[in-house]
Amino acid sequence: MKSIGIIDQIAIANMEAVGKMINSEPELVGVDTAVKCIPGFKSKMILHAGPPIEWQDMCGALKGAIIGAVLHEGWCENTSEAERLIESGEIDFEPCHNHSAVGPMAGVISPSMPVFVIKDKKDNRHAFTNFNEGLGKALRFGAFDREVMTKLEWMKSKLAPILKEVLNTIVSDKGGIALKPIIAQALQMGDECHNRNLAGTSLLLRELIPVLISIVDKDDAVECYSFINCNNHFFLNLVLAACKCMADAGHGVAYSTVVTAIARNGTNVGLRVSGVGDEWFTGPAPIPEGLYFPGFSKKDANPDMGDSTITETVGLGGAAMAASPSIVKFVGGNTQDALEMTKTYKLISILQHRHFTIPYMDFEGTPIGIDIRKVLRTGITPRANTGIAHKCPGVGQIGAGIVTLPIEPFEKALYEYVRKYEI
Repeated sequence: MKSIGIIDQIAIANMEAVGKMINSEPELVGVDTAVKCIPGFKSKMILHAGPPIEWQDMCGALKGAIIGAVLHEGWCENTSEAERLIESGEIDFEPCHNHSAVGPMAGVISPSMPVFVIKDKKDNRHAFTNFNEGLGKALRFGAFDREVMTKLEWMKSKLAPILKEVLNTIVSDKGGIALKPIIAQALQMGDECHNRNLAGTSLLLRELIPVLISIVDKDDAVECYSFINCNNHFFLNLVLAACKCMADAGHGVAYSTVVTAIARNGTNVGLRVSGVGDEWFTGPAPIPEGLYFPGFSKKDANPDMGDSTITETVGLGGAAMAASPSIVKFVGGNTQDALEMTKTYKLISILQHRHFTIPYMDFEGTPIGIDIRKVLRTGITPRANTGIAHKCPGVGQIGAGIVTLPIEPFEKALYEYVRKYEI
């Protein structure tokens, strides 16, 4: 049998990897405590967004979120005690991605936090994510004052048990909430599913409300509904976990040059490539260009952070900007910029998605399968819309904008690819 050349091997591998991403079927199947369900989670561990990083190299916003998580766990009573405990080395810090998890912005998950459990029907792969607190002053933006701590405790003690009961009932009835159809419909309704999740959150509520009002005490049901309904970003974390399932489905395909993870920790941007394994390839995290809340400017901004760029790897977020012209009012630019961003992704991607389509482009599929070769050939790196945190611990969100990812991680990834396959 005639052997095929490396170019054909790569093409076949990339089609396989992207095909697996497209065919993934993530479902929301439950709520559990992080340490009980996330693989490899330890009792004195905190997961964070982005590639691996040590405490001394963390940015201000991530340090603030870590301190808040320590206080939330009750390991310390105040900030100075928390910092001493952290500096002692007693706490393990690892990326969410290394434990099948994802989190927006700082992305911190500590042992007692509630998490959503998502399962891919295709291969029983699981992904996990924390609960979304809302915008502004939130742990994921590095804030940890009394208001933030009170909300986290309420989410753990009140919201999580309610949602767990609701989801257990839904799972027993129909096997879970399919997330891909919700995401596909949200795109038709003006979300790009990274920084705009108004439609997705509303569609999720339609799935939850019938069971919520039938099995939960009226006052508790109203409280739960009100929190989700007032938080247009509540669905974001579920999108991230769904995207994690999709991207991981295409990971580990020999010879594939497709990117299967992009994540930032506020210091570095890291990416993984399907055919190269679990190694992270990193470069410096840039500061986004964006719109700032009154009283803040770019000089206050933390470099880009979060696992939410997993959306861009599977055809959402920046790749789907043309589906959400209204997002520009939140992140800056104009509707033409949104259209151009999606068109740019087509230049560095393998395929167009069969299920994620854009009404304003005659229902053309969103670009999926970022190819490191195309990035380096064109010099075009992915762009993403993103939240902006203050660079100092404890402040929180100060704006939102657009970030252009650095080219260094793609260069490093291709270098390792060439070495691995002896090209």
